[in-house]
Amino acid sequence: MTIGQATITPHIVVRDASAASEWYQRALGAEERDRLPLPNGKLMYAELRFGDSPVMVADEFPDFGILSPLSLGGTAVVIHMSTEDADTAWKHALDAGAEVLVPLEEQFWGDRQGQLRDPFGHKWNLAQHIRDVPREDLLVAAGAVFGVDGPGDGG
Repeated sequence: MTIGQATITPHIVVRDASAASEWYQRALGAEERDRLPLPNGKLMYAELRFGDSPVMVADEFPDFGILSPLSLGGTAVVIHMSTEDADTAWKHALDAGAEVLVPLEEQFWGDRQGQLRDPFGHKWNLAQHIRDVPREDLLVAAGAVFGVDGPGDGG
């Protein structure tokens, strides 16, 4: 493992990684730690830090099958970002051009959370932990939301 790398580091593909790095810094408070530009102007990667978490951002390389959500028509992945102030983070992202997918509000599991799509096609949950929810209450609430009667076995 490379020094400074986490065991798992998301590596997201975007159109225009340089612009994406700037957007993530402005909108979500990321810090760019490193980048590897190629002679054609594309970035092989930009290493960003969101708090204590690294995320690698790379340009599309269609000839190698490396495509962004914009080329694929969407993504099944959601990046979850915990913050101490979800309302401020939410406002920064919206002011920078993010699209609301799920409004920011208190959720049954105890977080104030909403979901956004960034201009590069990636989905982000922005969340702030508000309260602890007892497991039994969580199971009942989840069952009600997802149409399952009674608590599950948790496992």
